[in-house]
Amino acid sequence: MKLTSTSFADGQKIPGEFSFCIPDPAHHVCLGKNLNPQLAWIDVPADTKSFALICHDPDVPSQGDDVNQDGRTIPASLPRVDFFHWVLIDLPASVNAINEGEFSHDVTPRGKPGPQTSRGSRQGINNYTNWFAGDHDMSGDYYGYDGPCPPWNDEIVHRYVFTVYALDIETLPVEGKFGGPEVRATIQGHVLAEACLTGTYTLNSALQD
Repeated sequence: MKLTSTSFADGQKIPGEFSFCIPDPAHHVCLGKNLNPQLAWIDVPADTKSFALICHDPDVPSQGDDVNQDGRTIPASLPRVDFFHWVLIDLPASVNAINEGEFSHDVTPRGKPGPQTSRGSRQGINNYTNWFAGDHDMSGDYYGYDGPCPPWNDEIVHRYVFTVYALDIETLPVEGKFGGPEVRATIQGHVLAEACLTGTYTLNSALQD
């Protein structure tokens, strides 16, 4: 399989329109358009029954003490963990592309609804659900795609890995508020092929091109 996008090239910067937050000189960041990027895949195994899509950031700080704090930085040496930005499952085998903005076209306070979505597919919750859990104005279940918003004081550029999995089953046996870890565990033994595409993003002005 091969995964491509007209929204950004593999290994290159993700444009701001696909991000949850964009740089703002006065306030460090402001909200972006939060469009999901266009994606397309080819060379699919003939016996594929459905697709699953996961987008994750493997570069999220394992400790949040210094996150977005004036006068402090998040050192590059800090251990990193996964942050899931999009979990989409049960895409029919007839689907080989996702349109730009098809599943997300803005920032939705308290999260977009789910899990049911277009094309008969389902979306899991992303990790903004955890991030905003204590925020009175933003807390909720964040289903579907919500784009990059890495800490503006992080010393490293973050990577965003989009992975499409061709599966040998039509419906994944996950229910309720499932997320990236649950889907990763459930697809084990059902993956016929997979393909990845990686974009980069930073809100640190010192790391901007």
